[in-house]
Amino acid sequence: MRRLVRGRVEWPRVLLVALALAVAVAVVALAATSTAAFGLYNPWWDGTADFREGIESDPAVEEEIVRDTARYDELDANETVAFVMAPDEPYEGADADRMRAFVADGGTLVVLENFGPAGNELLLTVGAEARFDGRLLRDEQHHFRGPAMPIATGVEDHPWMADVEQLTLNYATAVDPGEDVDLDELDEPDETDGLDEAGEPADATVLVRTSEFAYLGPEDADLDEIEPAAYPVATVEDVGDGRAVAVGDPSIAINAMIGEPDNEAFLRGLYADADRVVVDVSHAEDLPPAAEAVLALRGSPALQLLVGVVGIAAIAGLARRRVRPTISRRLESRLPARFRPIDGDAETVPAGLSDDERVEFLRRRYPEWDEERIRRVITALNRDDVKGEAE
Repeated sequence: MRRLVRGRVEWPRVLLVALALAVAVAVVALAATSTAAFGLYNPWWDGTADFREGIESDPAVEEEIVRDTARYDELDANETVAFVMAPDEPYEGADADRMRAFVADGGTLVVLENFGPAGNELLLTVGAEARFDGRLLRDEQHHFRGPAMPIATGVEDHPWMADVEQLTLNYATAVDPGEDVDLDELDEPDETDGLDEAGEPADATVLVRTSEFAYLGPEDADLDEIEPAAYPVATVEDVGDGRAVAVGDPSIAINAMIGEPDNEAFLRGLYADADRVVVDVSHAEDLPPAAEAVLALRGSPALQLLVGVVGIAAIAGLARRRVRPTISRRLESRLPARFRPIDGDAETVPAGLSDDERVEFLRRRYPEWDEERIRRVITALNRDDVKGEAE
């Protein structure tokens, strides 16, 4: 096939290089990103990459992704806030024991869930009283893009809520603050909210609740048969020396929703007093290979040392390959002309020139060459010409 050459550009080769680069970029992107819902490395609308990057960019806290609950045994619970978002599987056995100990020892556990059972099981495991209702929360009066995206305007007076005026929800559920509260019998909030029948503090403190026009039920529910009420959507309670936070909508952390008022400020407020923020993915979908590799490297000093040694050896090898030819060329330039190699010199001279023309060409092209070297190149050219005619 005839190559398309324009000037000195060989377009088939350029296209081949471009294709190779495109494939390489695609492979790297697949290895470094995820498409899992709520995935920390998912850059699309349903991922939480923005949430992760927001924590990483906060100079006041140290961010860590936990893939194994054994890591909790090594953390300072009093200074740590752990986020668990819509876990795929329940925490059982040793995992459950570690989560329970983490909270009991002073850690703050934030569970974000709406309809899955694993969230409630985790709250039960650590000894919290709050539970996720599991029914769809709707609001016909105060909503974002539809009744299934309520705007929760009932923000309570709490230090964590200093910068929060509302939450913008997306297919959320309500949070039952404790066994003394029946969500089906809620009325408008009054001064006794947060207290039980004896006037004592209830099991969980409500942080945010919906407007009084919200209701629980399917999307096709008959509004004439529903009593609207202000439903809690976020609560906090003391458990042992720690705290458990229940948030009835994990979607406030996804890329499409974290920028809506005031979801990001709410999430930041939950770890405002912490030194370390843990995002627990031990019971969620696996991380992409590149992220797994980076986290494994961070967590293993021995692996870091091995990679460092290999990297230094590779750099030294490349440097040696580059330095040796350079040194050789410098040494050759210092030799008398009769001892310098002529390999390759003849290849630079155009064919079809006479000896005089060749001499003139070489003088212009290589002004640093002496006459002896030029003669040796001409001799080599003439020898090649005789050999070619003989063949």
